[in-house]
Amino acid sequence: MANNRKKLGEAELEIMQVIWKSNCPITSNQILCGLQQYRSWQLSTLMTALSRMADKGFVHCDRSTGINLYTAIVLEDDYKVTESKNFLKKLYDNSIQNLVANLYSNKVLGDSDLRELRSFLDALDERKDGE
Repeated sequence: MANNRKKLGEAELEIMQVIWKSNCPITSNQILCGLQQYRSWQLSTLMTALSRMADKGFVHCDRSTGINLYTAIVLEDDYKVTESKNFLKKLYDNSIQNLVANLYSNKVLGDSDLRELRSFLDALDERKDGE
């Protein structure tokens, strides 16, 4: 994802999550249904948001079939990687250790979370050694 691309707001991210989850072009009514657990919007509100998101370069609207079909331009993993890097850089000086230490010292992470993390890292090491 290009660094000059604007960020998604909270509601826009919820819309993108519905689009990403669909794995195929999706109508505005389908998006509206997918948003019901987050938002009680009218279709006009969603259409305004989708238009802004298209202007920002996040979604594409295909109008060629007579039905507006929306697809993601930005892949979910690409967005997550970019936003994770930005988050880590801004709040933790690019240090995973600082992030984990902060979460642990503030009791957001517990001992079982650390064991799970350690197990995950050990599994990564084993895969790396097996290559």
